Amino acid sequence: MKLDTILLKVASRCNIDCRYCYVYHHGDITWERMPKHMSLATVEDVRRQLTALYEDQQHPFAVVLHGGEPLLLPRNILEVLLQGLADSLPSTCKRAIQTNGTLIDDDLLDLCSSTKTTISVSLDGPADVNDTFRIAFTGEGTHKRAAAGIDRIRQHPQASQIFTGTLCVVDPNSDARRVYEYFKSLAVPSVDFLFKDGNHAKLPPGKTSVESTEYGNWLATIWDCYINDPNPPRIRILDDFGRLLLGGVSVKEGCGQAVYGIAVIDTDGTITKNDTLKSTYDGADRFERAWSVSNNRLSEVASSPEFIQYSQLQQPTSPVCQACTLLPVCGGGMPLSRWHPETGLANPSVYCADYKLLLGHMQQTLQDCR
Repeated sequence: MKLDTILLKVASRCNIDCRYCYVYHHGDITWERMPKHMSLATVEDVRRQLTALYEDQQHPFAVVLHGGEPLLLPRNILEVLLQGLADSLPSTCKRAIQTNGTLIDDDLLDLCSSTKTTISVSLDGPADVNDTFRIAFTGEGTHKRAAAGIDRIRQHPQASQIFTGTLCVVDPNSDARRVYEYFKSLAVPSVDFLFKDGNHAKLPPGKTSVESTEYGNWLATIWDCYINDPNPPRIRILDDFGRLLLGGVSVKEGCGQAVYGIAVIDTDGTITKNDTLKSTYDGADRFERAWSVSNNRLSEVASSPEFIQYSQLQQPTSPVCQACTLLPVCGGGMPLSRWHPETGLANPSVYCADYKLLLGHMQQTLQDCR
Protein backbone atom coordinates (compact mmCIF):
# COMPACT_ATOMS: atom_id res chain seq x y z
CA MET A 1 0.00 0.00 0.00
CA LYS A 2 1.47 3.35 -1.04
CA LEU A 3 0.60 6.44 0.97
CA ASP A 4 -1.00 9.30 -0.97
CA THR A 5 -1.87 11.72 1.84
CA ILE A 6 -0.33 12.40 5.24
CA LEU A 7 -2.42 14.60 7.53
CA LEU A 8 -0.31 16.26 10.20
CA LYS A 9 -2.40 17.14 13.24
CA VAL A 10 0.01 19.86 14.33
CA ALA A 11 -2.51 21.32 16.82
CA SER A 12 -5.18 19.43 18.76
CA ARG A 13 -7.11 22.54 19.77
CA CYS A 14 -8.95 25.19 17.76
CA ASN A 15 -9.55 28.91 18.20
CA ILE A 16 -13.14 28.71 16.92
CA ASP A 17 -16.04 26.34 17.66
CA CYS A 18 -17.70 25.07 14.46
CA ARG A 19 -20.90 23.35 15.53
CA TYR A 20 -20.60 20.50 13.03
CA CYS A 21 -16.91 19.70 13.69
CA TYR A 22 -16.26 15.96 13.80
CA VAL A 23 -13.25 16.45 16.10
CA TYR A 24 -15.06 18.16 18.98
CA HIS A 25 -18.81 17.62 18.48
CA HIS A 26 -19.28 13.96 17.48
CA GLY A 27 -18.46 12.10 20.67
CA ASP A 28 -14.76 11.31 20.22
CA ILE A 29 -12.64 12.80 23.02
CA THR A 30 -9.18 11.68 21.92
CA TRP A 31 -8.18 15.31 21.44
CA GLU A 32 -8.42 15.90 25.19
CA ARG A 33 -5.55 13.46 25.74
CA MET A 34 -3.31 14.93 23.06
CA PRO A 35 -0.59 17.59 23.51
CA LYS A 36 -1.96 20.95 22.40
CA HIS A 37 0.59 21.09 19.58
CA MET A 38 3.49 19.17 18.11
CA SER A 39 6.82 19.60 19.84
CA LEU A 40 10.08 20.29 18.05
CA ALA A 41 11.14 16.73 18.78
CA THR A 42 7.99 15.31 17.16
CA VAL A 43 8.42 17.65 14.19
CA GLU A 44 11.91 16.27 13.66
CA ASP A 45 10.57 12.71 13.85
CA VAL A 46 7.91 13.62 11.28
CA ARG A 47 10.49 15.13 8.92
CA ARG A 48 12.72 12.07 9.28
CA GLN A 49 9.92 9.59 8.67
CA LEU A 50 8.50 11.48 5.69
CA THR A 51 11.95 11.59 4.12
CA ALA A 52 12.27 7.84 4.67
CA LEU A 53 8.77 7.26 3.27
CA TYR A 54 9.65 8.86 -0.04
CA GLU A 55 12.89 6.89 -0.20
CA ASP A 56 10.99 3.67 0.51
CA GLN A 57 8.05 4.04 -1.86
CA GLN A 58 9.43 6.42 -4.53
CA HIS A 59 5.91 7.69 -4.96
CA PRO A 60 4.87 11.29 -4.25
CA PHE A 61 2.42 12.10 -1.49
CA ALA A 62 0.71 15.21 -0.14
CA VAL A 63 1.44 16.53 3.35
CA VAL A 64 -1.43 18.57 4.83
CA LEU A 65 -1.12 20.52 8.08
CA HIS A 66 -4.41 20.14 9.89
CA GLY A 67 -5.94 20.50 13.33
CA GLY A 68 -7.75 21.76 15.30
CA GLU A 69 -6.36 24.93 13.82
CA PRO A 70 -2.85 24.34 12.47
CA LEU A 71 -1.84 27.99 12.81
CA LEU A 72 -2.02 27.57 16.59
CA LEU A 73 1.31 25.77 16.25
CA PRO A 74 3.92 28.21 17.63
CA ARG A 75 5.47 30.06 14.73
CA ASN A 76 9.04 28.97 15.49
CA ILE A 77 7.98 25.30 15.32
CA LEU A 78 5.95 25.92 12.17
CA GLU A 79 9.01 27.48 10.53
CA VAL A 80 11.15 24.46 11.42
CA LEU A 81 8.49 22.08 10.11
CA LEU A 82 7.83 23.81 6.79
CA GLN A 83 11.49 24.49 6.08
CA GLY A 84 12.40 20.92 7.03
CA LEU A 85 9.79 19.51 4.64
CA ALA A 86 10.92 21.84 1.87
CA ASP A 87 14.55 20.77 2.34
CA SER A 88 13.86 17.04 2.67
CA LEU A 89 11.10 16.27 0.16
CA PRO A 90 10.99 16.65 -3.63
CA SER A 91 8.67 19.23 -5.17
CA THR A 92 6.32 16.42 -6.25
CA CYS A 93 5.40 15.96 -2.58
CA LYS A 94 2.99 18.85 -2.14
CA ARG A 95 2.77 20.67 1.20
CA ALA A 96 -0.42 22.43 2.25
CA ILE A 97 -2.14 24.07 5.22
CA GLN A 98 -5.90 23.78 5.81
CA THR A 99 -6.84 26.73 8.03
CA ASN A 100 -9.91 28.60 9.21
CA GLY A 101 -8.18 31.76 7.99
CA THR A 102 -8.50 33.82 11.15
CA LEU A 103 -4.78 33.78 12.06
CA ILE A 104 -3.22 34.54 8.69
CA ASP A 105 -0.58 37.29 8.61
CA ASP A 106 2.05 38.50 6.16
CA ASP A 107 4.92 36.67 7.88
CA LEU A 108 3.04 33.40 7.50
CA LEU A 109 2.45 34.07 3.80
CA ASP A 110 6.12 34.87 3.27
CA LEU A 111 7.01 31.60 4.99
CA CYS A 112 4.59 29.68 2.78
CA SER A 113 6.01 31.36 -0.29
CA SER A 114 9.63 30.57 0.59
CA THR A 115 8.84 26.92 1.44
CA LYS A 116 6.40 26.38 -1.45
CA THR A 117 3.53 25.59 0.91
CA THR A 118 -0.03 26.26 -0.23
CA ILE A 119 -3.00 27.44 1.82
CA SER A 120 -6.69 26.56 1.65
CA VAL A 121 -9.22 28.41 3.82
CA SER A 122 -12.38 26.93 5.31
CA LEU A 123 -15.35 29.22 4.65
CA ASP A 124 -18.98 28.22 4.21
CA GLY A 125 -20.28 31.18 2.21
CA PRO A 126 -21.48 34.73 2.89
CA ALA A 127 -21.61 35.95 6.48
CA ASP A 128 -25.13 34.81 7.36
CA VAL A 129 -24.49 31.31 5.98
CA ASN A 130 -20.98 30.89 7.38
CA ASP A 131 -21.85 32.27 10.79
CA THR A 132 -24.72 29.85 11.34
CA PHE A 133 -22.22 27.12 12.25
CA ARG A 134 -18.68 28.56 12.10
CA ILE A 135 -18.66 30.61 15.27
CA ALA A 136 -16.21 31.74 17.94
CA PHE A 137 -16.35 30.45 21.51
CA THR A 138 -18.04 33.75 22.38
CA GLY A 139 -20.87 32.95 19.96
CA GLU A 140 -19.80 35.57 17.42
CA GLY A 141 -19.50 34.74 13.74
CA THR A 142 -16.08 34.14 12.17
CA HIS A 143 -16.81 35.24 8.60
CA LYS A 144 -15.28 38.68 8.90
CA ARG A 145 -11.94 37.37 10.13
CA ALA A 146 -11.81 34.49 7.65
CA ALA A 147 -12.68 36.77 4.72
CA ALA A 148 -9.98 39.19 5.87
CA GLY A 149 -7.51 36.29 5.83
CA ILE A 150 -8.45 35.47 2.24
CA ASP A 151 -8.10 39.12 1.28
CA ARG A 152 -4.63 39.19 2.85
CA ILE A 153 -3.61 36.14 0.82
CA ARG A 154 -4.89 37.70 -2.40
CA GLN A 155 -2.82 40.83 -1.77
CA HIS A 156 0.39 38.84 -1.41
CA PRO A 157 2.77 39.01 -4.43
CA GLN A 158 2.82 35.19 -4.65
CA ALA A 159 -0.91 34.72 -4.13
CA SER A 160 -1.31 32.65 -7.31
CA GLN A 161 1.23 30.13 -6.01
CA ILE A 162 0.12 30.14 -2.36
CA PHE A 163 -3.68 30.16 -2.50
CA THR A 164 -5.36 26.96 -3.70
CA GLY A 165 -8.91 27.90 -2.74
CA THR A 166 -11.62 27.31 -0.16
CA LEU A 167 -13.29 24.41 1.59
CA CYS A 168 -17.03 24.87 2.09
CA VAL A 169 -19.21 22.62 4.25
CA VAL A 170 -22.68 22.56 2.71
CA ASP A 171 -25.66 24.01 4.52
CA PRO A 172 -28.63 22.61 2.53
CA ASN A 173 -30.89 25.29 3.99
CA SER A 174 -28.88 28.03 2.29
CA ASP A 175 -29.39 29.44 -1.21
CA ALA A 176 -26.96 27.43 -3.37
CA ARG A 177 -26.88 29.99 -6.21
CA ARG A 178 -26.10 32.78 -3.77
CA VAL A 179 -23.30 30.74 -2.22
CA TYR A 180 -21.88 30.02 -5.68
CA GLU A 181 -21.98 33.69 -6.64
CA TYR A 182 -20.36 34.63 -3.34
CA PHE A 183 -17.32 32.46 -4.03
CA LYS A 184 -17.20 33.85 -7.56
CA SER A 185 -17.08 37.35 -6.08
CA LEU A 186 -14.06 36.36 -3.99
CA ALA A 187 -12.30 35.17 -7.16
CA VAL A 188 -11.16 32.00 -5.37
CA PRO A 189 -9.36 29.49 -7.62
CA SER A 190 -11.39 26.54 -6.30
CA VAL A 191 -14.15 25.50 -3.92
CA ASP A 192 -14.27 22.04 -2.36
CA PHE A 193 -17.87 21.45 -1.26
CA LEU A 194 -18.20 18.87 1.53
CA PHE A 195 -21.32 17.31 3.01
CA LYS A 196 -21.68 17.50 6.78
CA ASP A 197 -20.62 14.42 8.71
CA GLY A 198 -23.42 12.11 9.67
CA ASN A 199 -24.46 8.46 9.60
CA HIS A 200 -27.42 6.12 10.07
CA ALA A 201 -27.40 6.65 13.83
CA LYS A 202 -27.08 10.43 13.68
CA LEU A 203 -28.37 12.09 10.53
CA PRO A 204 -26.37 15.02 9.14
CA PRO A 205 -27.78 18.45 10.06
CA GLY A 206 -30.36 19.53 7.49
CA LYS A 207 -31.21 16.01 6.34
CA THR A 208 -34.67 14.88 7.47
CA SER A 209 -34.37 11.17 6.63
CA VAL A 210 -32.13 8.66 4.90
CA GLU A 211 -34.39 8.91 1.82
CA SER A 212 -34.47 12.72 1.68
CA THR A 213 -32.37 14.61 -0.88
CA GLU A 214 -31.68 18.06 0.59
CA TYR A 215 -27.93 17.85 -0.07
CA GLY A 216 -28.35 16.35 -3.52
CA ASN A 217 -30.74 19.12 -4.57
CA TRP A 218 -28.36 21.76 -3.23
CA LEU A 219 -25.33 20.43 -5.08
CA ALA A 220 -27.38 19.89 -8.26
CA THR A 221 -28.08 23.63 -8.22
CA ILE A 222 -24.35 24.28 -7.82
CA TRP A 223 -23.77 22.01 -10.83
CA ASP A 224 -26.20 24.06 -12.92
CA CYS A 225 -24.34 27.24 -11.98
CA TYR A 226 -21.01 25.56 -12.68
CA ILE A 227 -21.80 24.03 -16.05
CA ASN A 228 -23.30 27.29 -17.35
CA ASP A 229 -20.46 29.50 -16.11
CA PRO A 230 -17.89 30.31 -18.85
CA ASN A 231 -15.24 31.02 -16.20
CA PRO A 232 -16.00 28.96 -13.09
CA PRO A 233 -13.77 28.21 -10.12
CA ARG A 234 -12.69 24.57 -9.92
CA ILE A 235 -15.11 22.46 -7.89
CA ARG A 236 -13.37 19.22 -6.95
CA ILE A 237 -16.37 17.01 -6.20
CA LEU A 238 -18.15 18.00 -9.43
CA ASP A 239 -14.96 17.63 -11.45
CA ASP A 240 -14.45 14.14 -9.97
CA PHE A 241 -18.03 13.06 -10.55
CA GLY A 242 -18.00 14.51 -14.07
CA ARG A 243 -14.80 12.70 -15.01
CA LEU A 244 -16.08 9.43 -13.58
CA LEU A 245 -19.39 9.72 -15.44
CA LEU A 246 -17.38 10.18 -18.63
CA GLY A 247 -15.14 7.20 -17.93
CA GLY A 248 -12.24 8.98 -16.22
CA VAL A 249 -10.81 8.77 -12.72
CA SER A 250 -11.17 10.64 -9.43
CA VAL A 251 -8.39 12.33 -7.49
CA LYS A 252 -9.61 12.08 -3.90
CA GLU A 253 -11.29 9.73 -1.44
CA GLY A 254 -15.09 9.82 -1.46
CA CYS A 255 -15.59 9.41 -5.22
CA GLY A 256 -14.96 6.43 -7.49
CA GLN A 257 -13.56 3.07 -6.49
CA ALA A 258 -9.86 3.84 -6.15
CA VAL A 259 -8.35 3.10 -2.74
CA TYR A 260 -6.17 5.88 -1.31
CA GLY A 261 -3.44 5.48 1.27
CA ILE A 262 -4.27 8.00 3.99
CA ALA A 263 -2.48 8.26 7.33
CA VAL A 264 -2.82 10.78 10.14
CA ILE A 265 -0.04 11.80 12.52
CA ASP A 266 -1.31 13.21 15.81
CA THR A 267 0.35 15.90 17.90
CA ASP A 268 2.12 13.26 20.01
CA GLY A 269 3.44 11.46 16.92
CA THR A 270 0.87 8.63 17.03
CA ILE A 271 -0.07 7.28 13.59
CA THR A 272 -3.83 6.83 13.13
CA LYS A 273 -6.52 6.19 10.54
CA ASN A 274 -8.43 8.87 8.66
CA ASP A 275 -9.65 11.17 11.42
CA THR A 276 -13.10 11.62 9.86
CA LEU A 277 -13.88 8.21 11.40
CA LYS A 278 -14.05 10.05 14.74
CA SER A 279 -17.63 10.96 13.82
CA THR A 280 -18.73 7.32 14.19
CA TYR A 281 -17.61 6.38 17.71
CA ASP A 282 -14.90 7.24 20.22
CA GLY A 283 -11.55 5.81 19.16
CA ALA A 284 -12.70 4.68 15.69
CA ASP A 285 -9.60 6.23 14.12
CA ARG A 286 -7.17 4.25 16.32
CA PHE A 287 -5.21 1.22 15.18
CA GLU A 288 -4.96 -1.74 17.55
CA ARG A 289 -1.19 -1.53 17.27
CA ALA A 290 0.37 1.63 18.72
CA TRP A 291 2.44 3.07 15.89
CA SER A 292 4.42 6.30 16.27
CA VAL A 293 6.77 8.34 14.12
CA SER A 294 9.33 8.09 16.91
CA ASN A 295 9.58 4.30 16.45
CA ASN A 296 8.03 3.20 13.15
CA ARG A 297 8.71 3.80 9.47
CA LEU A 298 5.59 4.91 7.65
CA SER A 299 6.23 2.35 4.91
CA GLU A 300 6.21 -0.36 7.60
CA VAL A 301 2.81 0.86 8.77
CA ALA A 302 1.40 1.12 5.24
CA SER A 303 2.42 -2.45 4.39
CA SER A 304 0.91 -3.96 7.54
CA PRO A 305 -2.24 -6.14 7.30
CA GLU A 306 -4.06 -3.82 9.72
CA PHE A 307 -3.39 -0.72 7.61
CA ILE A 308 -4.39 -2.49 4.40
CA GLN A 309 -7.59 -3.71 6.04
CA TYR A 310 -8.35 -0.14 7.17
CA SER A 311 -7.72 1.22 3.67
CA GLN A 312 -10.17 -1.29 2.23
CA LEU A 313 -12.92 0.35 4.31
CA GLN A 314 -13.12 2.82 1.42
CA GLN A 315 -14.76 0.02 -0.59
CA PRO A 316 -18.44 -0.44 0.38
CA THR A 317 -19.56 -3.97 1.28
CA SER A 318 -23.33 -3.43 1.27
CA PRO A 319 -25.16 -5.63 -1.30
CA VAL A 320 -27.18 -2.53 -2.21
CA CYS A 321 -23.97 -0.72 -3.22
CA GLN A 322 -22.55 -3.76 -5.01
CA ALA A 323 -25.65 -4.01 -7.19
CA CYS A 324 -25.84 -0.27 -7.99
CA THR A 325 -24.84 0.98 -11.44
CA LEU A 326 -23.62 4.26 -9.91
CA LEU A 327 -21.06 2.57 -7.64
CA PRO A 328 -18.14 3.27 -10.03
CA VAL A 329 -18.95 6.99 -9.68
CA CYS A 330 -20.01 7.58 -6.08
CA GLY A 331 -17.82 4.80 -4.69
CA GLY A 332 -20.26 4.42 -1.82
CA GLY A 333 -19.31 7.83 -0.45
CA MET A 334 -17.16 8.34 2.63
CA PRO A 335 -16.93 5.35 4.99
CA LEU A 336 -18.04 7.45 7.97
CA SER A 337 -21.44 8.07 6.32
CA ARG A 338 -22.17 4.32 6.11
CA TRP A 339 -21.92 3.77 9.86
CA HIS A 340 -24.64 2.15 11.95
CA PRO A 341 -23.93 0.97 15.52
CA GLU A 342 -25.48 -2.47 14.82
CA THR A 343 -24.14 -3.17 11.33
CA GLY A 344 -20.92 -1.16 11.28
CA LEU A 345 -19.98 0.10 7.81
CA ALA A 346 -21.92 -2.58 5.89
CA ASN A 347 -24.56 -0.08 4.73
CA PRO A 348 -25.11 2.33 1.85
CA SER A 349 -24.14 5.90 2.57
CA VAL A 350 -26.64 7.98 4.49
CA TYR A 351 -26.27 10.26 1.43
CA CYS A 352 -27.19 7.52 -1.08
CA ALA A 353 -30.42 9.22 -2.18
CA ASP A 354 -28.57 12.53 -2.54
CA TYR A 355 -25.90 10.94 -4.74
CA LYS A 356 -28.51 9.29 -6.95
CA LEU A 357 -30.34 12.56 -7.48
CA LEU A 358 -27.16 14.57 -8.15
CA LEU A 359 -25.54 12.01 -10.46
CA GLY A 360 -28.75 11.48 -12.38
CA HIS A 361 -29.01 15.24 -12.91
CA MET A 362 -25.38 15.45 -14.02
CA GLN A 363 -25.81 12.50 -16.40
CA GLN A 364 -28.78 14.16 -18.06
CA THR A 365 -26.90 17.44 -18.48
CA LEU A 366 -23.87 15.71 -19.99
CA GLN A 367 -26.08 13.75 -22.40
CA ASP A 368 -27.83 16.95 -23.47
CA CYS A 369 -24.44 18.52 -24.18
CA ARG A 370 -23.41 15.80 -26.64
